[in-house]
Amino acid sequence: MLILGIESSCDETAAAVVENGTRVLSSVVASQVEVHHAYGGVVPELASRKHIEAIVPVTSQALTEAHISLGELDALAVTRGPGLVGALLVGFSFGKACAFSLGIPWVGVNHLEGHVHSVFLEGDPPPFPFIALLVSGGHTGIYHVTAPMAVELMGQTRDDAAGEAFDKVSKMLDLGYPGGGMIDHIAKNGDPGAIRFPRSYLDRSGFDFSFSGIKTAVQRYIAKHRDDYQKRIGDIAAGFQEAVVEVLTDKAIEAASRKGCRHIALVGGVAANSRLREKLRQHAAEYSVKVHIPSHKFCGDNAAMIAAAGYHYLKAGIVAQLKDDAFSRAG
Repeated sequence: MLILGIESSCDETAAAVVENGTRVLSSVVASQVEVHHAYGGVVPELASRKHIEAIVPVTSQALTEAHISLGELDALAVTRGPGLVGALLVGFSFGKACAFSLGIPWVGVNHLEGHVHSVFLEGDPPPFPFIALLVSGGHTGIYHVTAPMAVELMGQTRDDAAGEAFDKVSKMLDLGYPGGGMIDHIAKNGDPGAIRFPRSYLDRSGFDFSFSGIKTAVQRYIAKHRDDYQKRIGDIAAGFQEAVVEVLTDKAIEAASRKGCRHIALVGGVAANSRLREKLRQHAAEYSVKVHIPSHKFCGDNAAMIAAAGYHYLKAGIVAQLKDDAFSRAG
């Protein structure tokens, strides 16, 4: 089954052609980083306008790279939510119209389930059941995955997502946007033990997260050392990153232990963070748990993961209707 995937939930316009949920024939992503860089974060209205400009060229490129025509597609999968509703509506409306005009089935995919399925786009995917640690700019959660369509939420952030905290701390330190990559790079020149920021575990028996407190702790440290904090930016970045990574890692390992899983999938944009990859692998090895992480191109928002998840929707007989709409928040 050849599926065209469409993704426009935030600031990447993406299209991909995927065969049978795993074989990626093409994956094209148009980034808006340069557009939003000056503002230190994503401006929803600008994101929507850029999606409108990019959606047709990106889709055409994906079809060209896959060496297929629209008429050869069997189905279409498009992100339905959660995300920025204006941005989502561009891709969702385009996908709906495209499928209707071609007379092929289509499905609206949950963006978070798409991230979980990104780990199946390359070799060595985890067997079921496994724990998925999803860490991105807008979402942070732990899931127990027992089948392609059986994804149970075990815990999620109660305030800022981890990626959001990275962006905000990067802005405090004048490192630029997007903040995840900047913090990761600068932290390599710092000592993660030089400045210890608080770890928020909330209920130790649960799997919810909170990252607003550590963001505030960094802000207070900068205010207290306003005259000389710039000399210690590497240590601040490293200390902040280590605190976030430690909590994410500890809870993921505990979730695997609680569910008796020997495999963990690390997915989402923040899965590209080098320290998180390293720490999770090291910690998991101590418990004989294997970690599966997509390559960088499939960590961030992309349409291949949407097509991969959509394949299982369609196999289960789930198809969308013209009356269906996008949604900004997960229910």
